[in-house]
Amino acid sequence: MPTYTYETIPSDPNARPRRFEVFQRMSDDTLQVDPDSGDKVKQIITGGLGIRGHVLKRSTVVNKSSAAATACGCATGRPHKHQNRGHRHTSACRH
Repeated sequence: MPTYTYETIPSDPNARPRRFEVFQRMSDDTLQVDPDSGDKVKQIITGGLGIRGHVLKRSTVVNKSSAAATACGCATGRPHKHQNRGHRHTSACRH
């Protein structure tokens, strides 16, 4: 159930409003009076943190001389150290 924040509307202009939270179903009606004091209340809309995550930077640079730069694990433009070991090139390998 979501938590809703309410603030009292005191009848005395010198009194400070009091904030409190209530767990309610979304289908429940909003409160009209404070259950403790009987003062009128208004619902307060508060902001949340939202979802934050790490985003891949668009300026990511790929080191094409790295063995991880190609699908078969071979670095393009380099002599193969594993040619005699039965290495089979895939269609992604452009050697």
